[in-house]
Amino acid sequence: MKLYENGVYLVNGSELIEDGNTASEVLLSRTGKQITKEEAAKNTIAYGILKEHNTSGNMEKLQIKFDKLTSHDITFVGIIQTARASGLEKFPVPYVLTNCHNSLCAVGGTINEDDHMYGLTCAKKYGGIYVPPHQAVIHQFAREMLAGGGRMILGSDSHTRYGALGTMAMGEGGPELVKQLLSQTYDINMPGVVGIYLKGTPIKGVGPQDIALAIIGEVFANGYVKNKVMEFVGPGVSNLSVDYRIGVDVMTTETTCLSSIWRTDEAVKEFYEIHGRAEDYKELNPKDTAYYDGMIEIDLGEIRPMIAMPFHPSNTYTIEELNANLEDILDDCEKRAKVSFDGAVDLDLKSKIRNGRLYVDQGIIAGCAGGGFENICDAADILKGASIGADEFTLSVYPASMPVYMELVKNGAAASLMQSGAVLKTAFCGPCFGAGDTPANNAFSIRHSTRNFPNREGSKVQNGQVASVALMDARSIAATAANKGYLTSAADMDTEFTKPKYFFDSRIYENRVFDSKGVADPSVEIQFGPNIKDWPAMSALPKHMILKVVSEIHDPVTTTDELIPSGETSSYRSNPLGLAEFALSRKDPAYVGRAKEIQKAQKAIEADSCPCEAVPELKPVMDAIKAQYDDISRKTIGIGSTIFAVKPGDGSAREQAASCQKVLGGWANIANEYATKRYRSNLINWGMLPFLIEEGELPFANGDYIFLPDIKSEVENKSEEIKAYVYKDGALKEFKLMLGEMTDDERSIILKGCLINYNRR
Repeated sequence: MKLYENGVYLVNGSELIEDGNTASEVLLSRTGKQITKEEAAKNTIAYGILKEHNTSGNMEKLQIKFDKLTSHDITFVGIIQTARASGLEKFPVPYVLTNCHNSLCAVGGTINEDDHMYGLTCAKKYGGIYVPPHQAVIHQFAREMLAGGGRMILGSDSHTRYGALGTMAMGEGGPELVKQLLSQTYDINMPGVVGIYLKGTPIKGVGPQDIALAIIGEVFANGYVKNKVMEFVGPGVSNLSVDYRIGVDVMTTETTCLSSIWRTDEAVKEFYEIHGRAEDYKELNPKDTAYYDGMIEIDLGEIRPMIAMPFHPSNTYTIEELNANLEDILDDCEKRAKVSFDGAVDLDLKSKIRNGRLYVDQGIIAGCAGGGFENICDAADILKGASIGADEFTLSVYPASMPVYMELVKNGAAASLMQSGAVLKTAFCGPCFGAGDTPANNAFSIRHSTRNFPNREGSKVQNGQVASVALMDARSIAATAANKGYLTSAADMDTEFTKPKYFFDSRIYENRVFDSKGVADPSVEIQFGPNIKDWPAMSALPKHMILKVVSEIHDPVTTTDELIPSGETSSYRSNPLGLAEFALSRKDPAYVGRAKEIQKAQKAIEADSCPCEAVPELKPVMDAIKAQYDDISRKTIGIGSTIFAVKPGDGSAREQAASCQKVLGGWANIANEYATKRYRSNLINWGMLPFLIEEGELPFANGDYIFLPDIKSEVENKSEEIKAYVYKDGALKEFKLMLGEMTDDERSIILKGCLINYNRR
């Protein structure tokens, strides 16, 4: 794999010319034409799709309107509740509500099914599409029924990626979908486009997760594709089946890219034909000479079966490398655990070494990444006639949709898996985020799913529990299962893959999925459960602000799972205040109490009472501020909390990572950088200031108070640097914060206090 240091021209889809002093001469000799970099940059697939969906008339400042929207049952209640508070009357574009995260209805009594009934009645009232639980995971339904060549889809799940089908899709926090529901736009600067040039053919036993992990391991840490569009080109694309391309594509989220798009061909055309949607195919290719801001050149034949060890998809090794260096690599993982868990629990992976081999406790093939037809068929071929054994090791397989499941039953793959001892389950995302198949304490799980963050498999550090997950391809998971739990590369198995043809049966969806066909029925009453609550009132940005630092996190990256845990807590996501009780619970259990304590001061202000009586420790802080500023009063001051993290926001698009802080009185985050654009957008949409501070410069600590004079004016005046003071030793000490680039609408949202206030009628 080669990462080019400079931009690269792609000529006729097959020749790469790196930008440099002689690039223009080489281009002229190859094409007989002169073309500028700016002109060639308009010849990518991504540029063409973005231009078709941009409403601003300015390709540097995009205002995108999407063709379709999609959400699942962790997010759609909050999204629709927000839109309803802002005057929603009908869904202006097709909006699909799937139920693949809170499907088990096993936590909190009726609350999960109450969310489902809320979704069904909203689909009827506002003109949407409702996919019942266990029918399909969100992204598989989108592939089968929504994607189309040249289209754009916005989803409230970070793995919203349909680029292999010619659809540019993006995963964002719920407020960005609210904007689309209110006929507003998705506003971003024109993103960079990085080419992913594929050549060659994967060797036998290498699957899409292996290719994806190899890419993630190369580009995550260096930010090579961060907030850019990954465009897959080159002759190697046509050497991959569409299912295979989809399996690579869905994992591009873990690179921190903005979106992805692939060139399309006859195989993609056949995919649409199989699904009864031939008219949705569109041939997509870069034009004769296209310029990319970067290029990753990959020889598919050089990739070997991979494993991403805990606790990140970028912690990658070849399985061969891991097996050859077991002690050292497992020791490194144990050291990472000490950092991630702040020494609260001990992870013991070296005890998994048996007779010089790594024994794993659990295998999972599931969800939008692993549950595809070809992945499961290949796994079934490896396991045909084998036994997974009767010891600790277990194997669960979750087909990504009922149509996929039906075909596996018809062609015998399901029987082969069941006979081996594997368990087949329905379409459900739970194993990916800790709501299903939680391993035993200190167990080690290998999964063809999307993430392996700390505790994402469902264990609870606060209860003294720890387990861990490594990501692998379905084929190597099946090979490991065939060897009864001993880690094995699929490349070491002598398997004849049958590659059965896929037949899609649309009757399953026709019989169960509610489709309004875009027709709203205002007479429908929305069905609310007792756990579904409205958002609490949120104040506008005050003239001056006092922030108490209530959590300080120095991990290199802080995931959204650490800001608001996944797993069973997802069942409470329709109750803003109830969910907020779980905020940072696995990272900083004292956070909620600290945030609620300082929130008492703001509540006192809103009740026209003295904040210092509510929070007595504020009095010396207020006295120091009043000594320098004479207009400090209940009418001009706001008091809230903030957290510091080095690089927060990697992972999920879920808005609750920000909204939970907001409902607890949070008014800002302070970071050296934000891991993803979507997390920063979530902060802004919930009225929280996304402050930046120079790396290494930290004049405050957990528990300190920060004063922001004239913060309202600073936002209004588009100030790049914000004057701030930290209260220490009885005095105010000045330092500076930065806000980064913000659109006028984003500043207005901050000033109003949140997106709900901005849109409220």
